[in-house]
Amino acid sequence: MTEVTSGRLKILEEVLPKPVSLQENGTVLVSGSRKFRVRGGVVRVREDDGYNASFALQWNRFRTNQLDQVNGTSLTKQRFAETGWDVTEMAGDLVLEAGCGAGRFTRLMGEAGARLVSFDFSSAVDASAENNGHMENVVFLQCDIFDLPFESGKFDRVFCHGVLQHTPDPEAAFVELTKMLRPGGRISIDVYLKDWTVQTWKSKYLWRPITTRVDQTKLLRFLERFIPLWLPIDTFIKRIPIFGRYLGAIVPCWNYFYTDLPKEQKVQWAVMDTFDALSPAYDNPASVRDVRRWFREAGLGDVMVRKGGNGVVGNGTRLTA
Repeated sequence: MTEVTSGRLKILEEVLPKPVSLQENGTVLVSGSRKFRVRGGVVRVREDDGYNASFALQWNRFRTNQLDQVNGTSLTKQRFAETGWDVTEMAGDLVLEAGCGAGRFTRLMGEAGARLVSFDFSSAVDASAENNGHMENVVFLQCDIFDLPFESGKFDRVFCHGVLQHTPDPEAAFVELTKMLRPGGRISIDVYLKDWTVQTWKSKYLWRPITTRVDQTKLLRFLERFIPLWLPIDTFIKRIPIFGRYLGAIVPCWNYFYTDLPKEQKVQWAVMDTFDALSPAYDNPASVRDVRRWFREAGLGDVMVRKGGNGVVGNGTRLTA
């Protein structure tokens, strides 16, 4: 079982208001005037799944699917490359990972030697702790971007991919994360793209008014039956030149036929990511122009904002205290 060891406590002492200590046989963490329960080695700044209950269900069900070491691909490494960071240069850096899910990026940064503070809003963090708890340089928390327990200006890097669109206010969440950077610290985020083009992944917006009101466990069970039957048809449709984009934008199915994932993993990823698209309470995309404005108004430098594999990618550096 993951525990808040002395090494992990040392990392927490660097970022939390002092004094910081473990009490009650390690089941309570005290930071300044606040007390947090420790359960399963995870510091619980919050203890319920709230509006992200779908992600708790998803990542504890598909706990290992996205790990490159399990699926035999380099999809996580390819996605992380959009940060522009050289992972081999992260050893010793103090890094905040906002929204870890099952920990695909946690594994990558932790193995690179980063001193990683990794959190998720929901108990999805338990999946990451189970996957990555063997790394003494990683600390796990369950907390909210809008109620971060950390002191400002402590982190060398902040990483937040696949998360902001699932908050009530992506721009405000971004601002909260920038406060965590030390001068010279670097941030990398992404957010779903808002534009007016026809894309197959936008089929979710036709169905979300219904699927977000369905019991999530029932929705997942339906997709686990439906997707394996529909996937061959969906693959045929999406391979049709030109028209496939339009026909594929009707029935939601996240299809990875173009990847080198094993056949079984392609089915599981289709179920996992179709559920990911249809179930979250919030899906708030942003335009490239929006994200550029976020970085500009936050006073960040070395800014790079562009379209990326998951929507819009933004990278920048905090210039001043």
